[in-house]
Amino acid sequence: MSARKLVAGLGACAALLAATAGCGGSAPSGAAGAGAGRDSGPVKIGALHPVSGANAVDGQQMRRGAQMAVEAINAAGGIRSLGGRKVKLETGDTQGKAEVGQSEAQRLISEGAVGLVGTYQSAVSTNVSVVAERNRVPFVMDVTASDAIFSHGYKYSFRVQPGSAAIAGAAARYLKEVSEKAGKPVRKVAFLHEQTDFGTGAAEAFAKAAKKLGIQVGPNISYDAVTASDLTAQITQVKASGADVLAVAGYYRDGLLAAKAINAVKPNLNAVWGVSDGAFDQPKFVSDVGALGERYFSTNYHYDAKNPATVKLRAEYQKRYGAPMRTGAVLAYDAVQVIAQGVERAASTDPEKVRAAIAGSQVQPLTVGTGPISFAPNGDNKNALPVLMQVQNGQIKQVYPQDKAESQPNYSVTWRP
Repeated sequence: MSARKLVAGLGACAALLAATAGCGGSAPSGAAGAGAGRDSGPVKIGALHPVSGANAVDGQQMRRGAQMAVEAINAAGGIRSLGGRKVKLETGDTQGKAEVGQSEAQRLISEGAVGLVGTYQSAVSTNVSVVAERNRVPFVMDVTASDAIFSHGYKYSFRVQPGSAAIAGAAARYLKEVSEKAGKPVRKVAFLHEQTDFGTGAAEAFAKAAKKLGIQVGPNISYDAVTASDLTAQITQVKASGADVLAVAGYYRDGLLAAKAINAVKPNLNAVWGVSDGAFDQPKFVSDVGALGERYFSTNYHYDAKNPATVKLRAEYQKRYGAPMRTGAVLAYDAVQVIAQGVERAASTDPEKVRAAIAGSQVQPLTVGTGPISFAPNGDNKNALPVLMQVQNGQIKQVYPQDKAESQPNYSVTWRP
């Protein structure tokens, strides 16, 4: 089944809440207050991330970020409106599989989670959102790019990061502006993307935005991120196309493959331009590919490098775990804060009351935004802001828009064919 058909089927399933026992696997839990232990003991927040499988590094990072948020909340006195009750993180490993994420979500809700955060992968979040809707328990997505989830009228799904269309639109706009300021106006963009709903959605949204700006897009080249072991053929196709920019939307492992193939083929490009890409804005990408990734751009969500509170959190993470804190982990931290502050405002562990409090929340983020985390009626964060980053001298720098920039964009590549 295609990702789009899966989303549509699950959306129809969720719309029939009273009849969903046979839809999506798990039976509904009944009343919103159902679940063990919500009225006493620690306030449980469920965290669903892929801590095993191909995306385990990111998943582990995000689980740690969520745990650090819980520790910060408890150190500050817990949930004060509930007499200082402590918060506890209950975790589930999605294994990067939609059906596993779905069953783990049901388990965490049945065990008393007042809300869920997750999941890193759009396909997994699609299933979890159905479980959350059926059980009337809020689900705050930290990393989930797909916009399809937010087209079904769900009441219990929220998202901290900007969505695929917002990122793709910003990517096209930033590309036009940066290239023109550099005196090399973009002419034609080839788009390389992984083939699930995430990558396809990013490519389609970018092409739509680029067309409005007078930018030609093509060819559109897809690949299977799970099975791909080499992208040389795809990059050779890019070279033959005459495109002066290569846009890329994929995950981390295939991002490395793309960088290696670009180095081998050396297409005649002015820029490599990540669009929601899971590799090009990661410190590990820089260390793994070295000079091959120099000057790569990436339009994406990002931790706020200019926020002192974010700098402090990332320093603590580095000290504790011996690795740089990725943006996904900071988003998980923000998502837990959203649920905890919802509980605080609701003065209740009733998920429906918590959901109402979240819907009206104003939470200060540690990720880039134009203001506090605040949700539109469809559950999207109204103040989420995509930012343009670039690998410069072996470091990831925010370079655009100007008010978020740590340094200026360098619109050139380090190779020529």
